[in-house]
Amino acid sequence: MPIGAGFVVLLCPSCKHKSMGFTSQFMDAIQEQLPPLGNKSNAFGAQAYMKDISIFLGVKTPERRSTVKQIAKELPVPTSDQLGNTARKLWKLDHREYQYAACDLIAVFKDCADKDFLQEHVQYLIINKSWWDTVDALGTVAVSPLTARFPLVSLMNTWNKSENLWLNRAAIQHQRGRKYETDIELLLGYCNDHSADERFFIAKAIGWALRDLAYFDRP
Repeated sequence: MPIGAGFVVLLCPSCKHKSMGFTSQFMDAIQEQLPPLGNKSNAFGAQAYMKDISIFLGVKTPERRSTVKQIAKELPVPTSDQLGNTARKLWKLDHREYQYAACDLIAVFKDCADKDFLQEHVQYLIINKSWWDTVDALGTVAVSPLTARFPLVSLMNTWNKSENLWLNRAAIQHQRGRKYETDIELLLGYCNDHSADERFFIAKAIGWALRDLAYFDRP
């Protein structure tokens, strides 16, 4: 019999959960579970350490990562765009731990990210709410592994030539940890492009990248 006026369809909680998309499920869960883990003293300390760039819940890193992993276990594997769109939504929330949670989530599902993930999603994350903490975290969980997996030198060249400080930093550091697989010519070229740049975060990026190179590139 077709459902008509006067009939109400009731979904059981499990059915409702299954009908929700990956992003909605994760956003609901993280916003419910993360705040109770916060501590005001930790929040004030983190805010001061990070130069008041954001407000904090005061959730410690181990607890935050554990929460993200536990939520992720209960969810279906996302598509690349679902992963990126979820990270974007987390980026729009006020407390800094949500941006960290986005990085944690990308780390869990990094194998789901496709060759367009950096340009379509990570670039947005790098240039918004930018500071060294999230930019370097994105470098570790997304930029470095994806540039190793896919041929993305042209994108790194674009970032290196960008007027955005943080894209420059991400490009300079994108090969960190590669050891003998490092494209030394590319790395030195990026460093040379910014050798006259006196901005602190660019100088530090060059220093970190060259230090990594010095560890293994020895006669």
